[in-house]
Order: sequence, then structure tokens, then C-alpha cells
Amino acid sequence: METKLKGLNNFNLFMGSLHFVQALIVYLISDPTRGVVPITINYLSFDVATSKLLPATQELFTVNLAWLVVGFFLLSSFAHFFIATVYRKSYEENLKKGINKVRWYEYSLSASVMMVAISLLSGIYDLSSLIMIFALDAIMNLLGLAMEQENQGKEKVNWLTFVLGSIAGIVPWIVYGIYVYGASKYGGGNIPTFVYWIYGSIFIFFNSFAVNMVLQYKKIGKWSDYLYGEKAYIVLSLVAKSLLAWQVFGGTLRP
Repeated sequence: METKLKGLNNFNLFMGSLHFVQALIVYLISDPTRGVVPITINYLSFDVATSKLLPATQELFTVNLAWLVVGFFLLSSFAHFFIATVYRKSYEENLKKGINKVRWYEYSLSASVMMVAISLLSGIYDLSSLIMIFALDAIMNLLGLAMEQENQGKEKVNWLTFVLGSIAGIVPWIVYGIYVYGASKYGGGNIPTFVYWIYGSIFIFFNSFAVNMVLQYKKIGKWSDYLYGEKAYIVLSLVAKSLLAWQVFGGTLRP
């Protein structure tokens, strides 16, 4: 066990470095004039001519997608370095109990930022909608934490929190589908092709996290060792973030 934990610590340091290096590269090579999107607020406005309340939109500020990409890379990098250094003792003690609290706190932030980035690419600029999507994804990940806390040391797994988290997690993807339909049906065009690739790849990888948890709790094959599932989470996190980052870069941020 101690040998495995030492290897996992080195693995975390390495993965933290990969996240940080990618954040730095995206920051340095992205075109600051591209990938800028508006954040808006929708409200009702009284139309004097018709004496009716009509929907209106106001731009509040703009966001560069590069900031979001750099942001989710840095959140992951910080989490890896944190658990590999100052939090290492508590991290390893928790792993022996079948739980990693930092993972879920980090995912609740970094994965939610990723979902906001995908939302903006889908044409969802409304601040209220973005807050709800961020919150739903954060809740999904925090329910992952609740799942691990609830089932520590239990023979019979309680899947309620897993199911609730899955429900919360699927809602933003349904919203994306509605926006794709709206763009195709009423907008006179389609969302850019690279965004569809993002939908497919990130949807698959987000679901892979759920599959990894199921394999852990059912103790199937190598997943009977909690540390194997922990390494799988780490790899999935890096691949998912890297895929999103470089697809966004290729589609909107490259010079």
C-alpha cells in the first residue's frame, strides 16, 4: 500500500505539471482578439406602443474563452499539487477509507467551468442560464462526494446519490440539445462543426467518470482496488480537459 501511495503521489505531481503547462501554453499562444463572447441579461421591458411587456436583452460584459480554458486547467493543477504536498497525509488516509474529498471539490469547480465554456460555444449567453448550468454541474459532482461519504465501509451500496447526481448532470446536455435544435430550426444555420465534436467527446468522457464510479463500487476487476479507480479519475480528468481545451483552441482561439 505504501509503495502504491508513493507512486500515486508522484503521479499527482506529474499530472499537476501537465495541467499547468497546458494552461500556460493556451494563455501564451491564444489570440486575445478571438474567442470573446458576450454575457447578457434577459428581462421584461414595457413597450409603450403596444402597452405590453416584451422580452429584451442587455449585454453586461464579455468573456474570453481562453480565460475559462486556463481557469479549469489551473484549478486541476492546484488540486494535484495540493494533495501531493500539504494535504498529502489526509489525502492518503482518506484514500484508505475509499474517499477523496478534494477530487469532488475540484470537479465541482473545474468541470462546471468546462460546462460554462461549452454553454458559451452553444450560444447560451444569458447570465442566469450560465449560473444554473454551473450550479447543476457542481451539484452533480458534490453528490459524488456524498456518494463516497454515504458508502464508506458498507457492504451494500446506496445508489440514491449516484442517481440524483446523474439526473442533475444530464440537464445541461438537454439544454444544449435545445439550443442546437433552435439554431438549426429557427436560426437559419447550425452551430459550428467543431462544437459537435466537443459535445460528443466531452459527453463520452463525462459519462466515463460515472462508469468508473460504478466499477469501483461493484469492485469489478482492477477496480476492486480503490487506488486503481483513483488513477482512472486522474487520467480521465486530464484527457477530458485536454480534449476540450484544444478543440476550443482549434475552433476559436488559434491565431
